[in-house]
Amino acid sequence: MPGRGRSTFNKRQKEISRQEKRREKAARKQQRKLEKQAGDPAIPGDSTAPESPSPDWTESENAVAPDSDVSREE
Repeated sequence: MPGRGRSTFNKRQKEISRQEKRREKAARKQQRKLEKQAGDPAIPGDSTAPESPSPDWTESENAVAPDSDVSREE
């Protein structure tokens, strides 16, 4: 049975590759967690300044609800 060895070797290489990727991903996740805890300002999108409030369309004087008081001609 000469064909058995090569496929087993390939399967083992795939398995090793998957394990390495999992370890690298876990390391990156741990690094992000540590950076977040440290409050690193170099992280994009993570500022200590408060965000500007989004406009509240319901309180706008010029806001008109769609289809309100609009008669449709058919």
